[in-house]
Amino acid sequence: MNNLQKLASLGQSIWYDNISRSLITKGGLKRMVDEGLLGVTSNPTIFDKAISGSADYDEQLRQLVESNPGIDAAQLIQALMIKDIQMATDVLKPVYDKTKGLDGYVSVEVTPNKARDTKATIEEVRELWTKIDRKNLMVKIPATKEGLPAIEQAISEGININVTLIFSVERYKEVTVAYISGLEKRMKAGKPIDHVASVASVFVSRIDTLVDKMLTERKDQKLAALKGKAAIANTKMIYQAFKEAFGAGRFDALKAKGARVQRPLWGSTGTKDPAYSDVLYVETLIGSHTVNTVPPATYTAILDHAKIEATVEKSIDQEKASLKALAAAGIDMKAVTQKLEDDGVASFEKSFDGLYANLEEKRDQFVPAT
Repeated sequence: MNNLQKLASLGQSIWYDNISRSLITKGGLKRMVDEGLLGVTSNPTIFDKAISGSADYDEQLRQLVESNPGIDAAQLIQALMIKDIQMATDVLKPVYDKTKGLDGYVSVEVTPNKARDTKATIEEVRELWTKIDRKNLMVKIPATKEGLPAIEQAISEGININVTLIFSVERYKEVTVAYISGLEKRMKAGKPIDHVASVASVFVSRIDTLVDKMLTERKDQKLAALKGKAAIANTKMIYQAFKEAFGAGRFDALKAKGARVQRPLWGSTGTKDPAYSDVLYVETLIGSHTVNTVPPATYTAILDHAKIEATVEKSIDQEKASLKALAAAGIDMKAVTQKLEDDGVASFEKSFDGLYANLEEKRDQFVPAT
């Protein structure tokens, strides 16, 4: 039993936070699925690297431009993404079938500049769901204030949703309410809820990156012991909130109708600081009903040397003490998590803008001469 399989036996699914045309067409994704990979996530930054950094998409680009010389870059991006996602969902479909819809999903994100626009988000979610047309698709909606109503509406329509860019316990709780409310709305309409799937993607390492920088700026050696503590403590508190949201209470009536819990997904789990273990945000956050989506280097490290044991509920009192100590040191976690949400949206917008500009340039190369 390899480490991916050991994690699955403890209730944690490993998904791959990366996608590219060559990974799919050259069999790499299929090999990873065979060794225990259970899902795939993508985002605008990942697509920017995949499309801008290779010639793998040039043939499809040429065909798209030749068939429609007036096609704009946004349409090109969507067409390229849709093909990748469709091919990846087809590779993961056996996992979806074997796990009865628990795993086997591939996620695609709505256009980042719609993160503050509820109506536009809902419209694009419907469009991607219809065009990709795969049961094991998840559409990503950012957990902004404007994203919350879109999450509820999409769930009520039976669309699988990966809620992304969650940083705070407070916002996480709002996301669970949106999911449960969406299921309730669907159930009241007499529609089935047993096939609707969702994950709540909590970003981890970025919290330590920002908090560690703030602690360093305090120039107080006594605060050094708090470095590398904020992200794990915050994430473990979110797991406690997950247990509360989906334990006895409001969710019971939905559970009786076959509703699935919305699993917390740990994202941004590649270690940014070389001083920390390369599996820090894997080994410390293992528990049932969870997903960890990992970048390539972390995936390799898990298989090679990660220590596998249930940890997400260990040292809870210690984690609470760390958060209190951070507050005493002047670290306002509410401000930290809001800044990270804003920065996350801006970062994805920047990646999308870069990809847009790159594809405009490539499109011009393929426009037939008149």
